[in-house]
Amino acid sequence: MLSEKHNDRRQVADVVAERIERLIVDGVLKVGQALPSERRLCEKLGISRSALREGLRVLRGRGIIETAQGRGSFVAQLSDSHDASPLMHLFNSQPRTLYDLLEVRALLEGESARLAALRGTEADFVLLRRRYEEMLAAHAEGEGADPREHARLDHAFHLAICEASHNPVLVHTLRSLTDLMLSTVFASVNNLYHRPAPKRQIDRQHSRLYHAVTERLPEQAQRAARDHIHSIRDNLKEIEQEEQRLVRATMRLEGWA
Repeated sequence: MLSEKHNDRRQVADVVAERIERLIVDGVLKVGQALPSERRLCEKLGISRSALREGLRVLRGRGIIETAQGRGSFVAQLSDSHDASPLMHLFNSQPRTLYDLLEVRALLEGESARLAALRGTEADFVLLRRRYEEMLAAHAEGEGADPREHARLDHAFHLAICEASHNPVLVHTLRSLTDLMLSTVFASVNNLYHRPAPKRQIDRQHSRLYHAVTERLPEQAQRAARDHIHSIRDNLKEIEQEEQRLVRATMRLEGWA
């Protein structure tokens, strides 16, 4: 009889743990975010406080949540950044990786936009509108804007589209690449936003992408996302070629060749 009660308790704890894990996988609860109060979690999950506490204990054992004195429970750092850092260093140290990553962005963000147009909820679109408006406000500052902050807001807009796709694996894949993604966005902001023509082009592309997703036009959204990334790639390559031509012309002028 005792063993049956123990097994029942363990089963309930596992079920509660799995339901909280689903909230994390779906992006409702994010890394570093504090869990809602026990009362709110119990109401949301339809469980007792004792069942919730058992489930949290299971999650702590799995390393999925952490509890700190005075801070409560929060979602733990789920990936080991120390293992990834040498790889990230190698990627960041190689300029050609920028174009490799833009290829990956075109594939992943194209599909993200398509799925977001198909699956996005009104709540998703409210959040997406906020990110879009924040990005536009930064654009309006023009030359006075901090490029890194501008890049962060640009990336947040694209990530909001991904979150509206309701594909947890896609969301976590893009989140895991955040540092590298930011490097491509920063390259775009730093090299293109002080050039009026490319900046106007990027603004139009963001607008087209935003409206295609929120108006639930999946094929147009996918095309808009891909066209946007391909345009950034082409513009950056053109700048690179301009710089190489300038170096060659200067060397000839100075008698090097």
